[in-house]
Amino acid sequence: MTGRDDSAVFRTEHDLLGGLDIPVDAYIGIHTTRALENFPITGVPISRHSDLVDALAAVKSAAAQANNELGLLGEERARAIVTACEDIRSGELHEHFVVDVLQGGAGTSTNMNANEVIANRGLDILGCPRGTYTRLHPLEHVNLGQSTNDVYPTAVKIAVITATHRLRGALAGLSAAFAAKAVEFAEHLKMGRTQLQEAVPMTLGQEFGTYAVMVSEDIARLAEAAELAREINLGGTAIGTGLNAPHDYSTRACAHLRSITGVDLVTAADLVESTQDTGVFIQISGIVKRTAVKLSKVCNDLRLLSSGPRSGFGEIRLPAVQAGSSIMPGKVNPVIPEAVNQVAYEIVGNDIAITMAAEAGQLQLNAFEPVIAHKLLESISHLTAAADTLAVRCVRGITADVDQMRSTVERSIGLVTALNPHIGYEAATALAARALTSDSTIPELAVSAGLLTQDEIGRILAPDSLVHRTSRSGETKGRL
Repeated sequence: MTGRDDSAVFRTEHDLLGGLDIPVDAYIGIHTTRALENFPITGVPISRHSDLVDALAAVKSAAAQANNELGLLGEERARAIVTACEDIRSGELHEHFVVDVLQGGAGTSTNMNANEVIANRGLDILGCPRGTYTRLHPLEHVNLGQSTNDVYPTAVKIAVITATHRLRGALAGLSAAFAAKAVEFAEHLKMGRTQLQEAVPMTLGQEFGTYAVMVSEDIARLAEAAELAREINLGGTAIGTGLNAPHDYSTRACAHLRSITGVDLVTAADLVESTQDTGVFIQISGIVKRTAVKLSKVCNDLRLLSSGPRSGFGEIRLPAVQAGSSIMPGKVNPVIPEAVNQVAYEIVGNDIAITMAAEAGQLQLNAFEPVIAHKLLESISHLTAAADTLAVRCVRGITADVDQMRSTVERSIGLVTALNPHIGYEAATALAARALTSDSTIPELAVSAGLLTQDEIGRILAPDSLVHRTSRSGETKGRL
């Protein structure tokens, strides 16, 4: 005998498999407990995705208000549910959303977790002990008129819209940082390169202005993709036929959900199609991947342009943020761009997982939406953090090595391209060949060969002649 009064420590809950003892003060119940036992997969709880938890609470609140208006719930129960959901959306109780992000059942465990936390928080509000489900039941009341199959995808869409809005804000900050550098570097002439070989001159401002435009283009694409997620299947219940949802429920619930979230949500025209179609997540994931891949390319450029510092390109200097080596004193590495590169690689992998999960759907439901939701929200979250970090810890502190860029331009074989219209392709080719085997510059060789005078060279190679101001970065002139 232990002398322990188990009745004071546990409450007993039941489901179709039998009974389980649940800690008496727990916000979770039997269905969440079974999910914890069944899915010890990643160790990552759904609370990791706070946008999803908030969205689940928004859906449950909207459903309760719709059911109350239809006379199905009662004012007291509805108010308890709505208040509990408001608590969750204010940041409370997230730690009780504990089921693993990867789970079987198309998100059923997540929905059950939400139902139980909301019900037990509602019981607190009603002044009842947790687990007294005769007063407020997770399934009979919190889940009234609903199915996981319409609640979960609706919540995921709202979460994705919210997270994507945050990502667009981070990208706007990054684009602005690049644009500011474009203005700062507007007068610095340098060599442009194709296939890592010298091409023709440009300004460093044009180079950074390009990065600003690349990022801003993806902000627009993300906004377009997020618009597709506004169409929801709430009210379709199990497979989209609306079984057990009262007439007018979907319209009322959607209206309340619009009010709660501030998102212009619409009910899908065909709820059967909307319940099984995960195409919107493929589309958004593809745009997130596009953004990440382009940003990774920019980071490749930053690493290359800052390489050296004395034996590489060395045209820009990235801010030193930490020591680069445990064995090489004084070494500083481009760690911020490297981190962003790795986020991009992760997002590419996540996109493949999302694609395969979307393809694996069968008949009236896709059972693999949990991995779709986890990977998509993870991609958006990590890219948001990466864009913020790149702007704040790297781009804003970049400086230019003007002397190094000037030296590269003056010694570049690429200058011969500017002479081509004046001396002809054959003569320009011969001039380039001679420059490759001598220490002389292209201008020096052109004058010594009698092809052009010094004054003519000066006019042809003047910065304003070399660089056409067609970029959107705002620079006005170049200086050698």
